[in-house]
Amino acid sequence: MQRLSVLPATLLSLALSAPPAHAADPASTWLASWMASPQAVWSSDFLFPSNVPAVLHGQTVRQVARLSVGGPRVRIVLSNAYGKVPLRIGAATVALAASASAIKPGSLRTLTFSGQPAASVAPGAPLVSDPVDLSVPDLARLTVSIHLPQASPVSTFHWDGRETAWIAPHDQTRATRIDDAHTTTARVLLSAIQVEAAPGAQAVAILGDSITDGATASLGMDARWPDFLARRLTPHGVAVINAGISGARLLSDGMGDNALARFERDVLAQPGVRAVIVLLGINDISWPGTAFAPRQKRPTLEELTSGYAQLVAQARSRGVRVLAATLTPFEGALPGTTLSNYYQQEKDTLRQQLNAWIRASGLFDAVLDFDALARDPAHPLRLLPAYDSGDHLHPGDAGNRALAEGIDLSLLFTNQSPKPAYKAVLK
Repeated sequence: MQRLSVLPATLLSLALSAPPAHAADPASTWLASWMASPQAVWSSDFLFPSNVPAVLHGQTVRQVARLSVGGPRVRIVLSNAYGKVPLRIGAATVALAASASAIKPGSLRTLTFSGQPAASVAPGAPLVSDPVDLSVPDLARLTVSIHLPQASPVSTFHWDGRETAWIAPHDQTRATRIDDAHTTTARVLLSAIQVEAAPGAQAVAILGDSITDGATASLGMDARWPDFLARRLTPHGVAVINAGISGARLLSDGMGDNALARFERDVLAQPGVRAVIVLLGINDISWPGTAFAPRQKRPTLEELTSGYAQLVAQARSRGVRVLAATLTPFEGALPGTTLSNYYQQEKDTLRQQLNAWIRASGLFDAVLDFDALARDPAHPLRLLPAYDSGDHLHPGDAGNRALAEGIDLSLLFTNQSPKPAYKAVLK
């Protein structure tokens, strides 16, 4: 397996003397273990269907999420970020997931909000549940069920959850399994799961687009490249959270807010984040002129690099280190679709110029050369066939695994055995 070259010499550097970005309780702290970045539900005339109903009323939404780091207690975060009216939560539960919609016997826990089993999520706001005692191991799969008793417009979601969710009639939050339901691969309301951890617990956030969101990863298999990275980092007590949005862009809104606008919410405000990996820019380069953005102008290299510099400035003001990943090859992307002009030679020229700048600028704390790792040596403008999902843009499961496993973990830590005190210092 080829290992990524690291620029500069150390990867994911987090100094022991650096103060944590988030205040911690003396005995314990909360750690972001999973997330799905909120997006605004788009209108029916958009290129892709939203895959969610316009309104939920008297229904239960059951979703499954795989954590990274586990802990003795958990709490969930719901989001009404793009809603215009309060959303009433009638009941909510969390449990260890079994197969499909089923939950493991004895693991069901009732969630409360400020001590109450029902709550309202204010327009534009998150809602954090009270902690619940539920011992969850690393890489555990949790089932979260939410009942919406009143007519609730669906304004906030995460479009590509890479998991099946169930939308069922009535309050089925305590059901051992749900059979009479519509299914979707989008996520509704649920935006984060946090675990109780020892002081010093850390998370790595990954800010990206559909390559990070896992657009072609196998459904329900936790096969996105951040999922594979989590398998490698959780034994060291380090969580991985995926802040990818399919169609995301650095500078402009796409299928979600631009990265500069959502960076605070999706990365810097997440508890325990001490480093962020940024893999963004290909949609900024390639959307203009396609059916996504037929009249938009392509950004210049200077505009893209200035956007990256702003992310770095925001992160460093919070004591968070930034790693940049080079953009992977995409010649021939999306053939036979309405987006077949996504790839053009001049677009690839800009991608290569941006990659050269990422490698040489010295702006970042480290660089992950995903371009070098994923490309076909015989045809470097294309993905290696073994890594290609088939659309020549997104890696498949094997490619996602290669991106995660291509990072040499011996370069990550000064302390090779950080557990159980979660003292891992990413280096």
